[in-house]
Amino acid sequence: MTIKIRKAVFPVGGLGTRFLPATKAMPKEMLPVVDKPLIHYALEEARAAGCDHFIFVTSRGKTALEDHFDRHFELEETLARRGKTAELEALRAWQPGLGQVSYVRQPEALGLGHAVLCAKELVGDEPFAVILPDDLVLADKPCLAQMAEVYSGIGGNMFAVMDVPREHTQRYGVLAPGKQDGRLTEVKGLVEKPKPEVAPSTLSVIGRYILSPKVFHYLETQERGAGGEIQLTDSLAKMIGEMPFNGFSFDGTRFDCGDKVGFLEANIAFALSRPDIGPKLKPYIAQVAAKL
Repeated sequence: MTIKIRKAVFPVGGLGTRFLPATKAMPKEMLPVVDKPLIHYALEEARAAGCDHFIFVTSRGKTALEDHFDRHFELEETLARRGKTAELEALRAWQPGLGQVSYVRQPEALGLGHAVLCAKELVGDEPFAVILPDDLVLADKPCLAQMAEVYSGIGGNMFAVMDVPREHTQRYGVLAPGKQDGRLTEVKGLVEKPKPEVAPSTLSVIGRYILSPKVFHYLETQERGAGGEIQLTDSLAKMIGEMPFNGFSFDGTRFDCGDKVGFLEANIAFALSRPDIGPKLKPYIAQVAAKL
C-alpha cells in the first residue's frame, strides 16, 4: 500500500524577535531569500511532495502572510494591461487553488507541539507533514519530497535529521539511534535539547516531519517540557515502539534562517544556485573574498 501525504502544516505563529526591527510589522516568514519569502519556499516544498492542502497555524500580525497566498486582482490587471504576460503567468502558477489553504490561530505561544495540536481538526485522521519555514534546504530534490517517497512504503513517524556539532545539541531534539538502513535511522529514543555531555548522539531533528495522526492523542495532554513549552518531540517519544519510527538523512544543505548568519548564508547560496543571478554574483563574491 502506498501512503500519500496530502496535508502540510506550517507553524508560523512566532514573533521573530531575533530579526527585530525588521519583524516588528512583518512576519518573519515573509523575510525574502533572494526574491521569495521563506514561507513561499515552504509551500513549494510541500507541493513538490504531493501535498494539496496547506494549513497555516498563525497568530496576530500575520495578515501579510495570508495576503501573499491570496489573489491580487489589481496587480494581475496591471500586469495584463502592461503586457507582462510572463510575470502574470508566473504569478498565477504558484498560487494555491480554491480551497487548498486553511488558517487556524494559535492563541498562545506554547511551543511547537501546541502549534501542531491547533491543526488537529483540519488534519483529521491521516498522516501529515509539518514544515518549519525557518529551516530552508537547498537540494536538487526538495527535502520533503525525498522523505515522502520513502515514507510511502513504511508509514509511521519520520523526520529529517542531520549531524550537528556536539556543543549544539541543546538547540535540537536529539535521537538515540538504532539500526541504520540506507538513509533511515531507527529512532530508539528522543531527547529535547539535551546538554552536550548527556546527548545520546549528535543526530538531530530539523524542521521536516511526516507524522501519524496518533500524535494528537499525546499532544492533547498538553504536558510541558523543555523551556516550559509543549514540545512535539516529547509526544513523539511516547510513540516509539508503537509504529515504524525513523530519522531520514536527506540530500542537500540546510540553512537555519531563524539565525541572522544562517539567513545571510541562505541568500548567498540560493542566489549562486540561480542561473539568472549566480554568474553575475560570483565575481563580486570573489572580489569580497580576496579582501578578507
